[in-house]
Amino acid sequence: MSLPTTTLAGPSAAPHAPRARRGRRPAPSRLLFFAVFLGLPLLVYIVFVVSPFLQAFYYSLTDWKGVSGNADFIGLDNYVRIFTDPVYLKALRNNLLLMIILPAVTITLAFVLAVMVTIGGDTKGEIHGIRGSNIYRVVSFFPYVLPAVVIGILFAFIYSPNGGLLNGLLNLPLRLLNALGADVPLVGTAWLGDPRFALGAIILAVVWSLVGFYMVLFVAAIKAIPSEIIEAARLDGCGRVRLAAQVVLPQIRENVSTAVVYMGIMALDMFVYVSVMTPSGGTARSTEVVSRYLYETAFARSQFGLASAMGVVLALVTMLMAVIVLFGSRSKEDA
Repeated sequence: MSLPTTTLAGPSAAPHAPRARRGRRPAPSRLLFFAVFLGLPLLVYIVFVVSPFLQAFYYSLTDWKGVSGNADFIGLDNYVRIFTDPVYLKALRNNLLLMIILPAVTITLAFVLAVMVTIGGDTKGEIHGIRGSNIYRVVSFFPYVLPAVVIGILFAFIYSPNGGLLNGLLNLPLRLLNALGADVPLVGTAWLGDPRFALGAIILAVVWSLVGFYMVLFVAAIKAIPSEIIEAARLDGCGRVRLAAQVVLPQIRENVSTAVVYMGIMALDMFVYVSVMTPSGGTARSTEVVSRYLYETAFARSQFGLASAMGVVLALVTMLMAVIVLFGSRSKEDA
């Protein structure tokens, strides 16, 4: 009788290990997806953003006049000229001043108004905004739909020293005093012609035109906050001001940082407002900005190479501002 024998499985009997999958060609649909949703936007960005910037940088190193095909290479001479030009330095200083003041004032007012129309109502019962909040939102957003040129013309009439609305309002109590027998001179300030007030007058016009838009932006962000967070803070005895500063503001931090970047970009431009309200840059160049001075240098003096250098510096300042704001507003969790 033969006993059953068991054979030891050798290496040849072991199950075959799965072979490494060979690289396969991506499917045509996948290639089409990347070409349409990645390649096409990248191509548009390179053609319409990167290429003009590189071209402007090249022309900034030449003495191109804008009308001839000849452009002699002069190196960094244009950059030396603009940084020794007192008008350009004053324009750049005004832009930097606007970059600080405009976002701070506009976004602060917009946030306060957004808090009022969302959580600024009665402290009893359900959290809601003040009465008529929908009307306030519509009215405050209305200036944003007006073109910047129209706003500039409108405020130019308001600031007019002869019959302007602002001087008229300031003269009402003075006229009343004169009617009672007092001899008080009337106000006839040229708000856009006085270097002390001109830049502030333009800032007021810009704030009036944009605060409604950012208020609506913040209202949408506040309404997206989970109600449990606000209710919990309220049950802990958090007041309205503390609720807005310590609960609501951190929750919409990304919206605020984006708004700061957009406002900073606009503050570094300001071409339309300054050109309409003070066409020559104001008295003693008090309202001069780089974009308006760049336009004058290029199209009035035909110094396109010099103007390109101004544009390159302004673009670098804009990018630096955006990087500082976006990275500076990141929380520790995002870092």
